[in-house]
Amino acid sequence: MTTSNETPYFAFKGDRLVAEGAPSQVALQLKAEQGEERLRRGEILVFSGSDGRQIDLHLVGSEADADLRVRLAVTDELVAAPEGVAGAIDTDPPKRGRGRPRLGVVGREITLLPRHWEWLDRQRGGASATLRRLVDAERKATVTQDEQRLSQDRTNHFLSAMAGDLAGFEDATRALYAGDRAGFEVASVSWCADIRRVAMQLADAAFG
Repeated sequence: MTTSNETPYFAFKGDRLVAEGAPSQVALQLKAEQGEERLRRGEILVFSGSDGRQIDLHLVGSEADADLRVRLAVTDELVAAPEGVAGAIDTDPPKRGRGRPRLGVVGREITLLPRHWEWLDRQRGGASATLRRLVDAERKATVTQDEQRLSQDRTNHFLSAMAGDLAGFEDATRALYAGDRAGFEVASVSWCADIRRVAMQLADAAFG
């Protein structure tokens, strides 16, 4: 079982869900029950619950091997990373740049018209502080819409891979982006239980 702050992985063999849970749990379960060879042959498809996309698991080594434990721990950390943290591993020494990295402030280039810069320069705290306030205000104002859009997109990614050839796929997609839960349920009624259940889980926020 996954907790509320974990992003689950879903592993399918054909149309049957064979593993679900935190990335490391799914990886070790697949290694024990399905075998690395089936993963390499593409018999097992694994999807990330964060964006609905298919991902690759590299399970060389035994559970006791340090390199495997490290890879699985890194996978869990990347999936659970807070918004705005890049999902990549950088082994090079950090380069000093603009901003205040230790405080989480990173400098990046933006382009504005002169009238925008003039207005920003007149605001309390200067341009950077004003932009941060504007972005935070917009994020709060659109949080529901953003969650809905992310839910729609991740469900669409999953369905394109797992249900693209199934009856009702196009109707389900239209209902998904229309926020029509009843229409989605009707269009997907003939799908196998596992695909339908995961799709409904990924699409929960899409329907408000």
